[in-house]
Amino acid sequence: MNSLQKIAMVIDADNTQISKLEAVIREISKHGRIVVKRAYGNWKKDTLKNWEGEIKRLAIKAEQQFDYVSGKNATDMALVIDTIELLYDNIYDAFVIVSSDSDYTPLAIKLHESGVYVMGVGERKTPEAFRNACDEFIFLENLSAEERSSSEKKDDGENGKMEFHGKDVYHGARAAAAGETKGMPKKTADDSDLEEIHKLLRIASDTYQDDDGYVNVSAAGTFIKRAKPDFDTRTYGFVKLPQLIEAFPDRYEMKRYPGKGTVTIVAYKCL
Repeated sequence: MNSLQKIAMVIDADNTQISKLEAVIREISKHGRIVVKRAYGNWKKDTLKNWEGEIKRLAIKAEQQFDYVSGKNATDMALVIDTIELLYDNIYDAFVIVSSDSDYTPLAIKLHESGVYVMGVGERKTPEAFRNACDEFIFLENLSAEERSSSEKKDDGENGKMEFHGKDVYHGARAAAAGETKGMPKKTADDSDLEEIHKLLRIASDTYQDDDGYVNVSAAGTFIKRAKPDFDTRTYGFVKLPQLIEAFPDRYEMKRYPGKGTVTIVAYKCL
């Protein structure tokens, strides 16, 4: 999804890390043009005192919301009301909710039911209900890993291997596929989560395979994203889905062939 024309992004400052804002904007910009950038919070709070400079630098509109009752967060309600008003303007084709708060689940569901594309951005601790209410959910941890890896990435000429925090996740996955556990580095996701991806890859294969039993990786990726909105290959230490699949040669057979123009089609077959 990289052809969105008008994206509205709303940020819950109480539930977002200021250090990740620029990375979030860069990530969302890959999908299309951001025309609305609003951050909501009570800027008189000491916890938000450092936001002013970053908001100005990134050209984000700051929406002041006072806490009318002590202990109650009015920011959530203000963000929801404004987002619904933006929705009824009927000019935006996508909405991005930047928060790890499950209270925005009903908002995401409402937006989704209205036919717009819904993205969520938050930490891995974000409740599953909110993540699944979105068309796509992006983990902040993946964005930070990508930022750090720009100086740490090492190209060994094989499948775009990436190193995170000094742990070779690529070879860790290869070792897992081969049953080699001795000295294997800690993964970025647990085995049960990775096994879920394998199941979805097989379902995609059963659904979309051609007469030779191969399925286009792009079609499989689209299916997995619909079934699991928070799916992101970076969670498992890979840049792209083909690299993840190639890390398990005992499960998949890969092939590449020319498409239209200069496009190369990548496909896999379950073994």
